[in-house]
Amino acid sequence: MRVLMIEDTVDLAEAVVARLARAGAVCDHAACIEEARDFRAVQKYDALVLDINLPDGSGLTLLRDMRAGGDRTPVLMLTALTSVDDRVQALDLGADDYLGKPFDQRELEARLRALVRRDADQKGERIVLGPLSFAPAEQVAHLGEAKLDLTRREAALLDILLRHAGQFLTKQRLYDSLFGFEDADVGVNAIELYIARLRKKLSGSPVAITTQRGVGYRIGLE
Repeated sequence: MRVLMIEDTVDLAEAVVARLARAGAVCDHAACIEEARDFRAVQKYDALVLDINLPDGSGLTLLRDMRAGGDRTPVLMLTALTSVDDRVQALDLGADDYLGKPFDQRELEARLRALVRRDADQKGERIVLGPLSFAPAEQVAHLGEAKLDLTRREAALLDILLRHAGQFLTKQRLYDSLFGFEDADVGVNAIELYIARLRKKLSGSPVAITTQRGVGYRIGLE
């Protein structure tokens, strides 16, 4: 999962970025609407966390422009707890959810997972494919009764593959979900290494990751 957080309170944003990284997600931070537009011009996101009060205007302006342009990326608005009018306006403009400040970071993570899960075929707290089960909240996978020993990025890769089980995902799409702009020294071909590691850990089971040259990778049952 790759998230863009648009928030001008730097210490809050840095805490969220660090927490999401530990949960296996990539989170970019924009401090204003202009920066957010720059990020979105070069990168697609699974979800946005958007503050309403920003230095160069209201986050509602960005939300309005996104929806007017047909962009359906899930948006979680950050609002003051007492700002009922802002919450109502945000929802009317197409926000998918809102969270009042101050907030518990665990709730932020849970709400983001719920937003991303809305478009998934499986909407429960676990994703199941044959003998393989994966809990996104804990980033823990089991193959039958055995727990898989996964690194943070291996778990993140398995997460996105399972959310799109049966579909081919390009190498670039997978790379963007695992690595942020600060990982510019890591090439897109690193995905091949992580795919190889996952295949080794899934070997002997009916769960397989297949490759279609020039198209991408797909997880499914043999």
